[in-house]
Amino acid sequence: MKRKSRNILKCFATVSTVAILFISCGDDYERVGEEAVKPIFPQGVAQNFTLTYTETVEAMNSQDSAKSRVIAVLSSPISEDFDNQAFKFRTFPEGLKVDFFDDKNQKSVIVADYGIVYSQTNLIDLQGNVIIESHDGKKLETDQLFFDRKNNWIFTEGAFTYTNPDDGTVMDGKGMDFNKDFTFFKAHKTFGLMTIKEEDE
Repeated sequence: MKRKSRNILKCFATVSTVAILFISCGDDYERVGEEAVKPIFPQGVAQNFTLTYTETVEAMNSQDSAKSRVIAVLSSPISEDFDNQAFKFRTFPEGLKVDFFDDKNQKSVIVADYGIVYSQTNLIDLQGNVIIESHDGKKLETDQLFFDRKNNWIFTEGAFTYTNPDDGTVMDGKGMDFNKDFTFFKAHKTFGLMTIKEEDE
């Protein structure tokens, strides 16, 4: 009996010692950079995603029968919904396409390799091989572009190439903002303007 009691006491002492060692050996390693960022996961993933933005043409009456028109259609092979985060957003890891329409229903198109839509700010962040083509053939190419859906305003701080078939010019620069119809634009810095269209004699 005494031998059994001693064995039990030895086992208890060993377990207690190991437990104390584990408790005292806490992880004091300070994580920085990517290690410090907690992983987040989408609350939903959609395939062959399409989202249509509309606006009302006239004031709505008491029966909510006002007409609306399509101002943009966003489509993508995959959409990841992060509305479970404090700052809600949606990502398009396999690229996206945005068709947007002016008051005359003329279509312009934006494509990109990757995109993020920030729900609370109505801002779309497009990244990687971003190309925007207006309905009349004007074209802008850049690595990153922001589309403000609320104000129908597009801008970039990166390098760009702008092609205008109307006057046959190609412009390279850095930083530009413009409206979605390309009827107004302002380049922040230009690296040169090259005329490529020959005048008819």
